[in-house]
Amino acid sequence: MAAEVTKRVQGTPAQKRLDVILGDVIKTDLPYFDVCISNTPYQISSPLTFKLLATSPAPRICVLMFQREFALRLFAKPGDKLYSRLSVNAQMWAKIDHIMKVGKNNFKPPPLVESSVVRLVPKNPRPQINYDEWDGLLRILFVRKNKTIRSSFLGKSTVMDMLEANYRTWCAQNDIPVEDGPAEGAESDAMDIGNAQDEDDDEGEDEPDEGMDVDDEDDVPDFFKEQTNARIQEALKNRPSRKKKGKVAELVREKVRQVLEDETRLADKRARMCDENDFLKLLWAFNQKGFHFS
Repeated sequence: MAAEVTKRVQGTPAQKRLDVILGDVIKTDLPYFDVCISNTPYQISSPLTFKLLATSPAPRICVLMFQREFALRLFAKPGDKLYSRLSVNAQMWAKIDHIMKVGKNNFKPPPLVESSVVRLVPKNPRPQINYDEWDGLLRILFVRKNKTIRSSFLGKSTVMDMLEANYRTWCAQNDIPVEDGPAEGAESDAMDIGNAQDEDDDEGEDEPDEGMDVDDEDDVPDFFKEQTNARIQEALKNRPSRKKKGKVAELVREKVRQVLEDETRLADKRARMCDENDFLKLLWAFNQKGFHFS
């Protein structure tokens, strides 16, 4: 394609204004630009989108062609079947519009999938929010987007273990003493997990994504895994099968309950029905309680 473009302008005034850069666009440091137009290789749709949105200064506008399903995810709204972590992340940083559909018969040879052209206009000024922390929260919520938020947190022992490790780290960094030891009258983890389950079946099971996987692989945040994996594995070797929860675990569980039920009142809402303001409210409330996601 680069050779064809160069050949097309050869001997014309446009030749002096054309600079062709050969390389991997994801790995290449791009020069300043204010407009991006791309017939995007579909396997790099997500990395390219977020590289463009992370570019500083941000481009004024991007017009990009994507696989139809990926494009639909980009501008999906709460309640839509394709509403996902990708939708929330992209719409946090840009205004996204669907421009047109492009049928596969417009290509030679025709591909196996339909395409769409979308317009991304990065928000200016950018939202003053830490992307890693924002995305860490969304990863937990969109593991199963049809489950209630209460179940996403309180119904998963792995999430609660990670939150406990996160809280201990925050306390250590801020010189806050932590009272350890077993909690009086605490029941087993397994019983607590069972009590946290809710009627998620009312909305049906989460359907597997069709087509390419665009945003949901490795749903557990990396920073959580780094902080807790060794500690959890060591604890599993030594603890009895029905270990009583400690005081810190009880405290963390109560703080999470307060955030979900008392402060945000989002415990019974499902991630697929939440909008940007709901997620911001959750993140702020968790931060106030000492939970950070980066």
